[in-house]
Amino acid sequence: MSLSSVLSADAIDSAIKDCQAPDSFCPKKFFQLCGLSKKSPQDVKKVFGILDNDASGFIEEEELKFFLQRFRPGARVLTDKETKGFLSAADDDSDGKIGAEEFQAMVLS
Repeated sequence: MSLSSVLSADAIDSAIKDCQAPDSFCPKKFFQLCGLSKKSPQDVKKVFGILDNDASGFIEEEELKFFLQRFRPGARVLTDKETKGFLSAADDDSDGKIGAEEFQAMVLS
């Protein structure tokens, strides 16, 4: 399954363009621009599964760095500051990784 089966290519392009500059990525804004925040909890879980590159059940810091590239190959890597900010915003239980429920809560809140 690919992200384009859940989100439109145009919406993904718009979200990627909005955060091209280093340190300009805002997860909440990205989720709104790509349309993910308007999707069902089931669709958000599907997207989580795609972003969980190693299928561990969590999105770890190393996977977060390449978050934008999962949406669009060739997109930039997140900076350390953006990666840590994203992780701290979503990691409710402070275990250093984002679980499916934490991701869903962040996207849909």
